[in-house]
Amino acid sequence: MSRPAKLSDEEVQARITDLSGWSLADGKLRRELRFSDFVEAFGFMSRLALVAEKMDHHPEWSNVYNRVVIDLQTHDAGGLTDLDFQLATAANRLAENAR
Repeated sequence: MSRPAKLSDEEVQARITDLSGWSLADGKLRRELRFSDFVEAFGFMSRLALVAEKMDHHPEWSNVYNRVVIDLQTHDAGGLTDLDFQLATAANRLAENAR
């Protein structure tokens, strides 16, 4: 499976405006989510892990109690690609359903 091409800065800027809750940090897409408790946060991570595995595109993330921080970047493309935006969109959908 070939990896998608790195998006230009202009493409990234155009796409991030439609991606609620996400920002750019150190060349990566970043979002911090807060849930009601650890179980809800961990459940979200478990559901997103299944999506990421199916996409063969894995996030950098951390979890402390009810907080999940996600960073996305396609390392082998050297920046952001369509895969990052697809996974961010899936994360938004799962986070919305978790609440």
